[in-house]
Amino acid sequence: MVNSQREFEENENPLDAAKREMEEETGVKVSGKFIELIPAKQKSGKIIYAWALQKDIDASKIRSNEFEIEWPPKSGKKKAFPEVDRAAWFTVDEAIQKIVPGQKILIEDLIKKTEF
Repeated sequence: MVNSQREFEENENPLDAAKREMEEETGVKVSGKFIELIPAKQKSGKIIYAWALQKDIDASKIRSNEFEIEWPPKSGKKKAFPEVDRAAWFTVDEAIQKIVPGQKILIEDLIKKTEF
C-alpha cells in the first residue's frame, strides 16, 4: 500500500504525496494503476489516504531515509532514526493481525475492491 500520513505540500494531491513519501521512506519509486482506498481516520484525528498497487518489490531491498529527534527526550542531544525499520510481505490474515487497528479498514476495503 502507498499512503500519505503527513500534510501535503502546496498544490499537491494526496496520491502524488503518497508516491513521494513511498520513494522518500523506502527508496522505491512506484507507478502504475493505483486502487484508491477509503481514507482511514486515526484516533488522533489524522486522516490516512492510501492506495494499493500490484507491484513486485523485493522487501529486502527497501532502504529508508532517516528523521532526527531529540533523544533521549529533554537531553539536548539529537539522534537519527530510520522512517522504516524493516519491510516484509504478509498474507491478508497476517496483515490484519499486524496493522494498527485504525488502519484495518484499508485492508478490508482492498479486499472488497479486488479478488483477495
